Parts: sequence; C-alpha cells; structure tokens
Amino acid sequence: MISIRRATPDDATTVYTLVRGLADHQDQGWAITVTTDDLKRLLARPEVGYLIAERDGQAIGYVSWLQRISFWSGQDYLHLDDLYVTGDERGNGVGEQLMRVIAEVADGKVIRWEVAEANVAAQRFYERIGATLISKKIGRWQPE
Repeated sequence: MISIRRATPDDATTVYTLVRGLADHQDQGWAITVTTDDLKRLLARPEVGYLIAERDGQAIGYVSWLQRISFWSGQDYLHLDDLYVTGDERGNGVGEQLMRVIAEVADGKVIRWEVAEANVAAQRFYERIGATLISKKIGRWQPE
C-alpha cells in the first residue's frame, strides 16, 4: 500500500535523495547544488510544498510545488516544481496518486508546470490525467 504525506524539515535527507534521483534520471546530477541544510530551511517555508509517497516506509516518489500569484488573474496558483517516481515504481499509479493529492491541496486553484519537449512519456502521463499542455519556451537568465 502506498501512503502519501507532507514532508517536514526532518525529511531533508530523504528529500535530497529523491531530488538527486530525479536529477540522475535526467542525466543532470551535475546541476544539484542544494544541501540537506538548504532543504531543511526550504521545507520550513510556508509557500513550499512537498509530498512524499512511501511504500512500506520507503520513499518511492514525490511532488513539490511553490505557492504563487498570477498578475493576469489576480489569483493564487500552485507551481508544480517536480514530479518524480523511482524506477521500479513507475507505471504503478504512484504519479497519479501524487497528482490527485496535490489537486486536493490546491483546493480549486490552478496547478501549472513545465515539461521538457523531449519528455514524451511525461507528456502522455499528464494528458492521460486530463492536463492541457501548452507549448512555451522557458527563459533562464542568471546575471553576474
């Protein structure tokens, strides 16, 4: 049986392992610079949400988000940061369960996210659960 719970600062080591798992899965482990101390601090912030899926006490996936506001609508929304399920658990409904719980947390608010154009499997998953995918280019700028 799968259980889903909200992460706390005490879960920083588990969160780090899951985040690292996603980065490694996407061949982007080099991009991880966060520490467990950083994660403890982030998980204590009220605008940060993080759900951990567990089977028999072992973390098998997560969904993370930030609470944001849209100047177009004037409404709060949830910006989904990551959805990740460990390799052996993919295809077993864990991702959908995580998305259903974040939908409950959203309480009617819009949930927005980005998905890489090359990640066709994720796009199929999101469309299967009823999401609308809109093509957009994402800008990233880190001024010196």
